[in-house]
Amino acid sequence: MKNHFFIIFFVLFSLLSCVSYKSLNKNIIVTTVCQTDAMLGEGAVWDYKAEKLFWVDIEKGKLHIYDPNIEKDTTIDVGQRIGTVVPESNNTVIVALQNGVYRLNLKDEGLDFLVNPEKGDKNNRLNDGKCDPAGRFWVGSMSLDNKPNDAALYRINDELMVEKIIDNVSVSNGICWSSLGNIMYYIDTPTRKIRKYAFDIKHGLVKYNGVAVEVDEKLGYPDGMTIDEDGRLWVAMWDGGAVCCFNPEDGKLIRKIDIPAPRVTSCAFGGKNLEKLYITTATVGLTKEQLEEYPLSGSVFMIEPGVAGIPANYFGEY
Repeated sequence: MKNHFFIIFFVLFSLLSCVSYKSLNKNIIVTTVCQTDAMLGEGAVWDYKAEKLFWVDIEKGKLHIYDPNIEKDTTIDVGQRIGTVVPESNNTVIVALQNGVYRLNLKDEGLDFLVNPEKGDKNNRLNDGKCDPAGRFWVGSMSLDNKPNDAALYRINDELMVEKIIDNVSVSNGICWSSLGNIMYYIDTPTRKIRKYAFDIKHGLVKYNGVAVEVDEKLGYPDGMTIDEDGRLWVAMWDGGAVCCFNPEDGKLIRKIDIPAPRVTSCAFGGKNLEKLYITTATVGLTKEQLEEYPLSGSVFMIEPGVAGIPANYFGEY
């Protein structure tokens, strides 16, 4: 009878531990806020007006909306791959789908086509992107068959004028701006470099200003990225199982926070005071053994790193 009791206790404990992961990581608690098995969770952005987290599952073609006030995650199926999302208004967001940029109505789930930066190129899809401080949407692309230097980074204004800004990109990923808006940081993942550009807010022009960070291969590949109020870069590490904080002034690694999923994809500051860092992950490409070791892969996690972020920019809003 005693053995049966311990068996039941062990099974219940194992189930509960899968529901809510919390671990102390150098004084940082990593909390599972949305347990799911996203294939390719990405594109985290905090809508500070609605106080909700938007994120996407690229391969499943779903926009996720997580409301921490009620701890509920809802989804909208957009019918094709979805690379990223940016807020626009109370009822609409802008989404980068495989065949173009659309306006998505959050109430009736209707999609309105806006523009396709890479029309006619069926070997590429749109990937990560964000809005700059003047409300322009910057979105990059990547090759579906992993062809190097075949993608680009585009700038789209509120009049839907498209301009290719950076060419010869392999996998366009993390992008963010300094709090003053005078510096843009950008990641082309396979290069393992975070590049820095002088940024002209008025005209949306960039001037290359060197490499801010060279990511050590032991850390994995830099994916999605955000910035805190002190100007430090927080980077999701694909195949690195962590979020890393870098000082772009000297390129040094400041902190490395382990996440219970090997493929960490994006991060965004959120919460009422932007003091929480939400982190998306993926299951795509993981082996059976990896999934058994990291059963929470594909979930959304949250940490409180002790520093706040800066508000996300909205499309068309200056």
